[in-house]
Parts: sequence; C-alpha cells; structure tokens
Amino acid sequence: MDLMSVLLSEWLGKPAWMWLAFMSVVVALLVLDLGVLHKDQHEIGVRESLLLSGMYIAVALLFGGWVWWELGSQSGIEYLTGFAIEKSLAMDNVFVIAMIFGYFAIPRALQHRVLFWGILGVIVLRAIMIGAGAALVSQYGWVLYIFAGFLIFTGIKMFFAGDGHADVGANPLVKWMRGHLRITDHLHGQKFFVRTPHPKTGRMTLWATPLFLALVMIEIADVIFAVDSVPAIFAITTDPYIVYTSNIFAILGLRALYFALAAIIHRFAYLKQALAVLLVFIGGKIFVADLLGWEKFPAEWSLAITALILAAGVIWSLWKTRGQSAKAPPF
Repeated sequence: MDLMSVLLSEWLGKPAWMWLAFMSVVVALLVLDLGVLHKDQHEIGVRESLLLSGMYIAVALLFGGWVWWELGSQSGIEYLTGFAIEKSLAMDNVFVIAMIFGYFAIPRALQHRVLFWGILGVIVLRAIMIGAGAALVSQYGWVLYIFAGFLIFTGIKMFFAGDGHADVGANPLVKWMRGHLRITDHLHGQKFFVRTPHPKTGRMTLWATPLFLALVMIEIADVIFAVDSVPAIFAITTDPYIVYTSNIFAILGLRALYFALAAIIHRFAYLKQALAVLLVFIGGKIFVADLLGWEKFPAEWSLAITALILAAGVIWSLWKTRGQSAKAPPF
C-alpha cells in the first residue's frame, strides 16, 4: 500500500490526512508554546496570557473555517457550536485548577509547566473517551437519549448547586498517593521526580514532588469534567472528527487563558447558572427534535441559542459584580 492510499484511507469516518493535519497543528502549537515561548519557565502575566489565548482562539477559528470549507456549512457550524460549548464548560476547570495550585503551593512560574504536560494527558484521555462514545453511538443510537437525559439532570443539579469549594487535601486520591508514594515535603524546581537520600537508609531513592501530585489531580479533574462535556458535544454532532477537534482546541486555549481568568474569575459569578441552562438546552433539543419530527435540531439555531445563553450569563455576571476589585491568583 503506497503513501497516498494510506492518507486517503478512512479512519473514524474521515480520511487519515485530515486527522494528520489536525494533529500537526496541535503539535506545532505545543512546540511553539513550550519550546519557544516558555522555555525559560518564567511567570506568565495577564497580558501574555491574553495574547497567547488570543493566538489559540485565532488558530481554532481558522481551523473551523477550514472545516467549513472542506466539509460544508453544516459541519462548520457544528464545529463552532461545539467549540463554544466546550470552551464555556471548561471554564469551570479554572476554579478547580486554582484550588489545586493553591493547596500544593505551586508558584506561578511553574504552573505553566504543569498545565502544558497536563494537556498532553488530556489529548490522550479525551481521545479514549470520545472514541468509546462514538463506538457506542454508532452501535446503539438510543445512547444519545441517555446522554441527553444525563445533561438535563446535570444542568438542573448545577443550577441549584451552591458555590462551596472542595477540600483538595481530603480528596481520597491525594490521601492514597501520600500513603503509597514517596513524596518530598518541598518542591524541587520544575522536577516531577527527584533522587534524594532516604532518611532511614541513606540510599539514593526516587521521590515524587508536589508538582507531580498537582499534575495528577489536574488530569483527574479533567476526566471528571469530561463526563459532562463529552456527552454535550455528542448531543451537537456524532461526527468523531468534529467532536475531538473542537474539544482539543477548546482545552488548548483554556490552559493559555488560565493565568488571566484566575485573577478575574470572581467576575463570572453567574456563569455557572448560564452553563446549567445551556446543558438543559443541549439535552432537551434532542427530545424536541423527535417531538417535532425533525431529523436533527437545526445547527444554526443551536449556535445562535448557545451564543445567546452564554452572552446573557457573561453580561449579567459582569453587571452584578461591577465595582469588585480583582483578586490575586494563587501563588
């Protein structure tokens, strides 16, 4: 089999060259991010965070334009809708990431390293979850209704949930790691693992650092959030290519935006309620389409309603929290 045949062969409904094109863009962004822009592990300020995030969003939108041109307007609109939804749902990660960094006392100069390596784990974990979801949906169409019901339930629960903060130290995984792994009491620069003398034997022993624990907790947090976000994007489209690309581009940009959002996240006090309404809408539109005899809820309507809900949540939040001073991000 020659190279052209391999590139044109289909994988999850799309030619292999389209998947390679997407992964090439992601790899180029990651190399540029860590290898060029942040190879000195400096502290990232708000201005740099916004510029870097703007770059990621611009690339994501350009990719969406290419999807529109290559696959048609329906796929283009589904990509943009999925990107907007995933980006918004992922903003909840900022609260959790800030708590994790605060608990492990990770200084801002090292936070980007954790987030960068975290995104590599996200790329793999989301691929596994989306691949499993695509297989289920293709074999059992009724799974979409389970996703829809789950989104409605989650949205209602989120709308009435309080804003209490979880105790990272009480997390069972943190307790397990502290009980089963050798962990240093202090950070050792940007190292996840170090070799130091064992206090009892004096032999050089491999130890994990708090930086590694923070990385593990951020990866686990992303898996938990993916339980909401992956069904949400499948309710928009069942095309694995659109699902995965919109997911990854949303997560890539959010990691860059974290350093700016962490300082002003209190200004988005009512965004959670808007996201809750959005989840109910995403789940509900599947049942509405069936009741009205539609093959599918119109993609243009989904994009417009999604934008309206999110804009209302942001504007209302900014209005209600006007005059509040910015909070310094953790460490």
